[in-house]
Amino acid sequence: MKKFFKNKTVIVTGHTGFKGSWLTLILIHLGAKVIGISNNIPTKPSFFQSLKLNKKIKDLRADIRDLTKVKKILKKYQPDYIFHLAAQSLVKRSFREPSNTFTTNIVGTLNILESLRSLKKKCVSVIITSDKSYKNFEIQRGYIEDDILGGEDPYSASKGSAELVIQSYCKSFFNKDKKRIGVARAGNVIGGGDWSKDRLVPDCVKSWSKNKKAILRNPSSTRPWQHVLEAVFGYLTLSIKLKKNIKLHGEAFNFGPNNKINKNVLELVKEMKKTWNAVSWKIIKAAKDEKESKLLKLNSNKAKEKLKWQTTLNFRETIKMTIDWYKNFYDKKNDNYNFSINQISNYLQFKKKRI
Repeated sequence: MKKFFKNKTVIVTGHTGFKGSWLTLILIHLGAKVIGISNNIPTKPSFFQSLKLNKKIKDLRADIRDLTKVKKILKKYQPDYIFHLAAQSLVKRSFREPSNTFTTNIVGTLNILESLRSLKKKCVSVIITSDKSYKNFEIQRGYIEDDILGGEDPYSASKGSAELVIQSYCKSFFNKDKKRIGVARAGNVIGGGDWSKDRLVPDCVKSWSKNKKAILRNPSSTRPWQHVLEAVFGYLTLSIKLKKNIKLHGEAFNFGPNNKINKNVLELVKEMKKTWNAVSWKIIKAAKDEKESKLLKLNSNKAKEKLKWQTTLNFRETIKMTIDWYKNFYDKKNDNYNFSINQISNYLQFKKKRI
């Protein structure tokens, strides 16, 4: 990947978030000149701050909903690549803040696309949406990219709506060679450094670090769990293939685990407990007005066939890498930066052995 990203200018929106920080870290080590756009540091603790990534990139503060600012940034830095991850990404929060969720996820995406229109140079953009963009019929076969988009909760609906905006712009304005856009729909991403509120893994880790029981609301809900590195390397792979092949312009790709890794919440927590030696958990009823889908599955055959991308880690390895990161964070055995770099190196070694 170094030959594609070395000395290239790469804009990452939402670079202070969980996935955005991991992507930024990898791009730094690929030799890219990273420009980050985010309106804040979304969590405390923060993966971004613990690795002091602000010292290694151009760290900008801007609201993705501000078209004037977004346009100015793209015009000034003239990116070769854009990865758009800035979003309100929490389902539970979307019920409390529906307006913020819709404007951030739809208008924010619209502003990136509109700013791209005025960019005169060639640029490859990967826009990250969600597995929850699909209208969820809770089917066993796993959603494929041509399935119906939609969603009942505000978060899912906002992501499905953003996808319609992307399709419209690709067909109406970006049908020439200069601008190439791909859409990435990832499964439920877990990994070290996620401190988001109302997310299963960080909620469990925070409780266990204080010797408290974790709270589970939907123990039988099934999700396509995968390590953050699987998804992020999928985004990078998509950008490279887009650069090489114009036929992929406007295409959407699922990045999810092997269907055998579709485990429910209770199975995930039990596996986490093995590495953490946790104090267990208790189950409470979820609020009636905050409904979440019980079954989500992705079919990633298209990414395997067209991008030659495939998952590397099995379920146990995914959980162990995740919990090992948090244990190191709390034990303070190694600095977070080097520990994270080592996890990337170990992941790539796994990948080499299994190709």
